[in-house]
Amino acid sequence: MDKVKRFFSSNIREISLIIVIVVIAMFVELRSGGRFLTSMNINDMLMETSVLAIMAVGMMMVIITGGIDLSIGATMALSAMVGGTFLKSSVLSGNPLPNLLIVVIAIAVGIVCGLINGALVSKLKILPIIATLGMMNIYRGATYLVANGSWIKQAEMGPGFLTLATGKFMGINNLLIIAVVVYIIAYFFAGYTKTGRKIYAVGNSEESARVSGIKTDRVLVLAYTIMGAIAGLGGILYVCKYGVAQGETCTGYEMNVIAACVLGGVSITGGTGKVPGVLLGAILLGMLNNAMPLIQVSSFWQEAIRGGIILFSIIANALIQRNVEIKALRRRNI
Repeated sequence: MDKVKRFFSSNIREISLIIVIVVIAMFVELRSGGRFLTSMNINDMLMETSVLAIMAVGMMMVIITGGIDLSIGATMALSAMVGGTFLKSSVLSGNPLPNLLIVVIAIAVGIVCGLINGALVSKLKILPIIATLGMMNIYRGATYLVANGSWIKQAEMGPGFLTLATGKFMGINNLLIIAVVVYIIAYFFAGYTKTGRKIYAVGNSEESARVSGIKTDRVLVLAYTIMGAIAGLGGILYVCKYGVAQGETCTGYEMNVIAACVLGGVSITGGTGKVPGVLLGAILLGMLNNAMPLIQVSSFWQEAIRGGIILFSIIANALIQRNVEIKALRRRNI
């Protein structure tokens, strides 16, 4: 019985999210006349949510350190545009580059962007929100320069490249497989490696982590670099899915990613957050995006409802965290 109580108390956020997802799914299914929980709609919903979920697990690493990255939408766009430009040139020359090489190029661009962000935050001690806001504009401007005022269209990418996102392996969409692999790696990295524990330690107290011997600057750079690498991957997958790369790609996408993390129980103040919670948060946000048009909610109300749910989630997380701290203090007094 004690083990059950400890399990529920330590996973209260995730259990609450599962209950919310089930309740909303049942409500939407009834309101939509049975159109929501069909296999086709669920598959479409998971496809739409895959890139968001992948990005959210990267953002989690940054937020846990007490930081934030507002440049990820621009990083996604720049990575995709650079990779797409290489692909377009090779396709037009009649010798298309291998798909894996294009993905590696996009991830490499993302890593460079992440390294720059991490250096600004850790070495120059610029506030993360200021550093990444400035770099967001620089990366977006670089995307326009690379694009040179033109789009990279589906026909210029070649059908083989688009199968990275639209193809299937053993009947399962490639995007879902990639998302699952990313989450498995992130789960073990965050929970079962020394580096993962160091990221949490820095988020809880950077000064305490430094005193205990953790090289906090390296941890911060690593967290932003991981975010950059995932943004590069997410950007190229986004372009594969929608079949077009342009300067405006993923504009404002960072807000959705941050929202998924907050819904998943990641504390904006740092030090708290779990990979399963982030996954559930991304699923909940993706479900809302899919469900509201299905039950004909006005587009004006859709944003308000999303904002209300996110605000409620922040309040709930704060109350849960306060309750945990109060219980910890009581145990110390005892």
